[in-house]
Amino acid sequence: MNAIIYCRVSTDKKVQETSLNRQKEELMALANKHQLTVVDSIEEQESGYEINRDGIFQMLESFSEKKAECLLVQDETRLGRGNTKIALFHQLQKLNISIYTGIQGGEIELSESDSMVLQIVGIVEEYQRKIHNTKIKRGMKKAIDGGFDPSENLSNRHHAPGRERKEFPIEEVVRMRQNNLTFKEITTTLNGLGHPVSKATVHRRYQEFQKT
Repeated sequence: MNAIIYCRVSTDKKVQETSLNRQKEELMALANKHQLTVVDSIEEQESGYEINRDGIFQMLESFSEKKAECLLVQDETRLGRGNTKIALFHQLQKLNISIYTGIQGGEIELSESDSMVLQIVGIVEEYQRKIHNTKIKRGMKKAIDGGFDPSENLSNRHHAPGRERKEFPIEEVVRMRQNNLTFKEITTTLNGLGHPVSKATVHRRYQEFQKT
């Protein structure tokens, strides 16, 4: 796997530069131990309670762009503290990023309390998604009851001449993929919202959207 090293100290004192160098050296050794390819190394002098850090956004952007699949940190507090740590753990989970720590010598083992909080956050987010999808379904039903005909708004008919091109909210497909739902789960959700499409169609249309 490709990996990103993240090192952080909380102050800008000169003595802390030694700590940053030590963190980086230990994490490079950890990467070699697990045969990980380090593609970037980020070093910051910021508070762990602060989420508005340039290095954090640089790291998340790289993961979103699939430049790496693994994060290396000395310990979980280097990533963040308090609510900031939980928020970042949750975001990394959604991106399917593996986290290795120097202090544990391998993949991170979260505390029972952190695991419980992350489960709660995931459940809340899932219910928010369900509420959002229900609102879309109700809105579409209301529009159809009011005389809206979706077939009159079909686009890209030339892509499938002689055959009606199935329409469904591609932006919802993109959002569900960002929430790490599989194409099977997305298809089931769309069918439940009144869009009878196959998994192959959802996957193909998603690929078309990505290209454009």
